Amino acid sequence: RHRFPYIDPLHHLQVELLRRHRAGQGGERLQRGIHIAINGIATALRNTG
Repeated sequence: RHRFPYIDPLHHLQVELLRRHRAGQGGERLQRGIHIAINGIATALRNTG
């Protein structure tokens, strides 16, 4: 049984955004997306106990 299945999409998004950032495809929108993904994961984990 997977403990946090609703967080998986955020993890996949974060990985893809970080790949793009490391590949030099940075920009304001990309940085904002990374921050949103990180905050979403942190919020989800905080709300689970």
